[in-house]
Amino acid sequence: MSNLEVKPASACKYDMIALGEIMLRLDPGEGRVRTAREFRAWEGGGEYNVARGLRRCFGLRTAVCTAFADNEIGRLIEDFVLQGGVDPSLIQWKKYDGVGRAVRNGLNFTERGFGIRGAVGVPDRGNTAASQLKPGDFDWNEIFGKQGVRWLHTGGIYAALSESSAALVEEAVQAAKQHGTIVSYDLNYRPSLWKSIGGHKKAQEVNRRIARYVDVMIGNEEDFTACLGFEVEGVDENISKIDVSAFKKMIERAVKDFPNFKVTATTLRAVASATRNDWGAICWADGKFFEATNRQDLEIMDRVGGGDSFASGLIYGLMSTGDPQAAVEYGAAHGALAMTTPGDTSMATLAEVEKLMGGGGARVQR
Repeated sequence: MSNLEVKPASACKYDMIALGEIMLRLDPGEGRVRTAREFRAWEGGGEYNVARGLRRCFGLRTAVCTAFADNEIGRLIEDFVLQGGVDPSLIQWKKYDGVGRAVRNGLNFTERGFGIRGAVGVPDRGNTAASQLKPGDFDWNEIFGKQGVRWLHTGGIYAALSESSAALVEEAVQAAKQHGTIVSYDLNYRPSLWKSIGGHKKAQEVNRRIARYVDVMIGNEEDFTACLGFEVEGVDENISKIDVSAFKKMIERAVKDFPNFKVTATTLRAVASATRNDWGAICWADGKFFEATNRQDLEIMDRVGGGDSFASGLIYGLMSTGDPQAAVEYGAAHGALAMTTPGDTSMATLAEVEKLMGGGGARVQR
């Protein structure tokens, strides 16, 4: 069993809140952004996707701390949030100047990829409302203390957006710890977000500072290397074969440097093509490793958000069972199912996740 001490649901308004940015995702379907004549709109954000998955698939009470420019785009993203069942009451609205010079909403143009052509994301998020949030903008004593929150989830994407967003993340995780709220953090390294502000060096400076307050650290092989500086032979960001022993060495180094980590988890993805991956996961807790079922040659429709759905399944498993083996199985199964549908967010149900965990296949359901 994990040694997480999660507050009882009866003592809290929220099971989980997420701190991060939500963008409008514009998806050209099977085509390319550069030649598209129409796009399908979705919402998405690394931290928010976890809250949405916990609400829609797992039935938990979630909310998101973010900000939007108050215009039609912001209200469209809010409508997606409402459809996802995530409480919008903590969202802050910023006055729009009519042009976007001072504040705007983020856009993310995303190609799914196919075969030898990998998925591509082209974010357009300069001067966004969420990136301008700063310490003091949220009353954490009210949120964590009076309203009550069992779990806070945030991550390295939001921490990379600006100096103030990184400072806000640090403020939030410290406040959560003071109020006995469990903190999870997904490193989610994105080279494009860090390259103009210091690259790996800056990413490690920011993420290692935040990591001191994290209970559950989540990331893949590139995340742990780029964000925390744990370079281990056999771990390659372009991995085509999963080396489980190398991942274990990396996690062991991480928990040695950060003894506050009670649980550490990483997805195991070996990329044969954009539409066929081997997919698994490892969870470390209480000095032991727990491996999820490895799904070889998994067929993928849209890989974006698979890691976020792994995180939401892992969190649900830890909160509902306290069993790291069950938790990593929930995470791996949920992530696998999320990648069979388009968009950042999961369309899976709890029954489907548990069926897959139990070895269920893809026979037609009538």
